[in-house]
Amino acid sequence: MPLTKRAQQAVGGILRPGDRAIDATVGNGHDTLFLASRLAPEGRVIGFDIQPQALASAQRRLDHAGLRHVARLLLCGHQRMTARVPADWSGQVSAVMFNLGYLPGGDKTRVTRADSTLSALDQALDLLTPDGLISLQVYRGHDGARDETAAVQSWLSRLDRRYGVTQHASPGPILYLIRRRR
Repeated sequence: MPLTKRAQQAVGGILRPGDRAIDATVGNGHDTLFLASRLAPEGRVIGFDIQPQALASAQRRLDHAGLRHVARLLLCGHQRMTARVPADWSGQVSAVMFNLGYLPGGDKTRVTRADSTLSALDQALDLLTPDGLISLQVYRGHDGARDETAAVQSWLSRLDRRYGVTQHASPGPILYLIRRRR
C-alpha cells in the first residue's frame, strides 16, 4: 500500500464527523479533500501552504466535491500554525497531516525546511487532542532533504512518553505516525 494511502487510513481511523484537523502542507489538496470529506458537514480543516497554485488546486478539489465550507486555506507557512488557527483549537485537533518536500508538479526549488518543519511539529503537538494523530511523510529526494530528515529524526527521538511513534519506511519516503496517548 502506498504510504500516502497508509497515512490516510491511519488518520481516517480516528476522525469523526465534526472533528477538527489541519493539513500542514496542502500541496495539490489530496489530504485536504480527504480530511474535509471525513469531517463534513460540521467539522473543519485548516490548510497551510506557501504557494498560491497549491491552494488553488486544493480549492478546485474542494469545490468539485462540494466541500468548500469545510476547509479554510491559508497562504502561509505551517510554522505559523498556532498564530493562525482559532485559540479554541488548542488541544482539540484530532489530526495534523504533513507531506514534506516540494509541490508535486511545481517548483522543485521551493521545499520544506527543517527549521520551519520542526516549529510546525512542536505546534502540532500542542494542538492535538488526547488520542490525536500526526501523520508525517518525509520525502528524501529533494535539495535539503537529508538535513530535514535528520532534524525530524532527532526531534522524534526527543518526544516523551505521551507520544507513540510508528515508522513505515520505503525506498523513497518515510511515514511517521505520531499518536498522543491519553
